[in-house]
Formats: sequence, structure tokens, C-alpha cells
Amino acid sequence: MDLANLTKLIAEKLKSHGYELISLNQRNEKGENILSIVVDRVEPIDMEAIVDISHVLNDYLDELNPIESSYTLDISSLGAEKPLKVEQLDKYVNRYVHVHLINPIEGENIYEGELSEVKEENIVLLYKIKTRNKTVDIKKTNISKIRLAIKF
Repeated sequence: MDLANLTKLIAEKLKSHGYELISLNQRNEKGENILSIVVDRVEPIDMEAIVDISHVLNDYLDELNPIESSYTLDISSLGAEKPLKVEQLDKYVNRYVHVHLINPIEGENIYEGELSEVKEENIVLLYKIKTRNKTVDIKKTNISKIRLAIKF
């Protein structure tokens, strides 16, 4: 089975379980054939979720038998600090994010805080300076990069 067809089938299977296929590739590493799949979803993906989706895909791939030789199935996620798409930020309200701006606001071009509101043209970020809570309005067009962040 060609990789394009396999990618389509895997994407459909993942979608039916609430996941999005980010990438799928097949490689040979030190003589071992590896099928590597990266998945995502809005909710955090922990190790239990990876194990669950591994079982689903393992069974599905056994049915399809897309690869003639033996291979290792490697499933991973984008991680705890995954990049976000500006057009999907409304799904991440109340989550802690790291925002890198194109043009600085009040002399700062990096903000980290809770995404408290997503409007049509801008977002509102709640962040702390020492013990004080502050908010900043950021135009979506001024966002260079945005990702989830880990709050310490």
C-alpha cells in the first residue's frame, strides 16, 4: 500500500477517535523498519491516551497489513508545549500559553499567561507581574507564534 493511501486511512481512523493526524512517515533506522505517527487533539494527550490510540492503530494496521515486512509502530504527540493555530485559539481559552509578537506591546514581544478571551480580531491574555494580575489585548495579526506553555 502506498504511503499516501495509508495516510488517508490512518487520518480517518484517528478522526473517528477524536484525534488529528499531524504526520505519518516510514523510515529505516539501523536496519529496523519504523512507522512513525504524530497525533494531536485539543485535550491534553497523556501516556494513557498514547497507549489507547496505539492499541486502536495496532489492531487497524494488522487488518490493513500495509507493510510487507515487520516494523515498529511509533506513536507520539506534539507535546505539552505544542504550537497552536491562531484560527483555532477559541478551543484553548483558559489554557496557559506563550505568545511571541511581531511588534512589541509596551516594550515586550513575549507574553506568557492564561488565554482568557478570544475575539474576532484579538485575544486577551491574563498574566502576572510578581503578585499583580494584568491583561493585555493582542491583535491576532500581531502574533508571530503561539504555543501551549507549562506554568511553574
